[in-house]
Amino acid sequence: MTASLNIAVIGAGAIGRTHVETLGRMEGMRLCALADPSPAGRALAESLGVPCLPDAEALIASGLAQAAVVATPNETHLPVSAALLRAGLPVLLEKPVAESLDSALRLVAAAEETGVPLLVGHHRRHNPIIRAAHAAIRGGLLGDLVMATATCSLAKPASYFEAAWRRTPGAGGPLLINLVHEIDLMRHFFGEIAQVQAFAGDQRRGFAVEDTAAVCLSFEAGGLATLCISDAAVGPWAWDLSAGENRARFPAHAVSAHHYAGSRAGLSLPDLTLWEPQGEPDWTRELQPRKLPVAQGDPYEAQLAHFAELIRKGGEPRVSARDATANLIVLDAIRLAAETGQAVRPDLSALERFPAKPNGFAS
Repeated sequence: MTASLNIAVIGAGAIGRTHVETLGRMEGMRLCALADPSPAGRALAESLGVPCLPDAEALIASGLAQAAVVATPNETHLPVSAALLRAGLPVLLEKPVAESLDSALRLVAAAEETGVPLLVGHHRRHNPIIRAAHAAIRGGLLGDLVMATATCSLAKPASYFEAAWRRTPGAGGPLLINLVHEIDLMRHFFGEIAQVQAFAGDQRRGFAVEDTAAVCLSFEAGGLATLCISDAAVGPWAWDLSAGENRARFPAHAVSAHHYAGSRAGLSLPDLTLWEPQGEPDWTRELQPRKLPVAQGDPYEAQLAHFAELIRKGGEPRVSARDATANLIVLDAIRLAAETGQAVRPDLSALERFPAKPNGFAS
């Protein structure tokens, strides 16, 4: 029988607690320690009966962990993850990969140099719904992807912003915190992004970061997408509020939030409904809906299972640091487009010294 992997969680905030709870449901993995200097972190560790250490350095020195989940503020992702990798500890790093392109590239380099597994936590890629949608798109059920729309209306309460980093440029704002997921999925489905245009505003909250944005994307392989996001707008039309991925934190409304239209059929998510014509496409004829088959599963559990496989067997992570850095480059382009009012082409040339590997965004 395979011994359980000892996994530490660094950071006891909301997403850190999600990983802690998920580890409690996993076979072959166990939470061995928390690293968090706050009283809340110490209280959580005590309730779970595991050691609480003040930081990553203390965790490394303790020898308790075989790997770690990093769920700390964005600006700490590079120093914390690089220290773990250089100590030989595999890392599951929460998205975004870093707070800046420079930090992200340094982290990609650390992963390449050490050869230690680094998986970035774009957990939706592990969701059976997304995997079924990806298979349908790549299998040609929609024909050529022509357009997509994604809506993300998240009315976050004032208490959410008590953490200063959520109001700080380079760390907070719904583009970096939330839209990075939509960008990752658009690249996953369409391929690389050729050009972006965007508007962003902070009128609702008045913080130094945006609260609302509208984004247009064009893709290298063809196709267009529009993304609208706000953390100050009320509505159930968001992946987080419809997919049921984390019912402990979010309700699951019976609505769709993503719509993909191809030359042969359309697909809505997360309900995974394929809309097909009878015969040749014709807007005067009723489309026939059918649900695509999917085996339900928890994406956080699937992500941890993939992480365990990387630790035990090696291989390429489903979302590498390089892949996640491409998402960050697109977000930087979106911010520049919003600031200048001009179309911007994401420049992925900084990644050329880190060649894409087989299980990149198409996996």
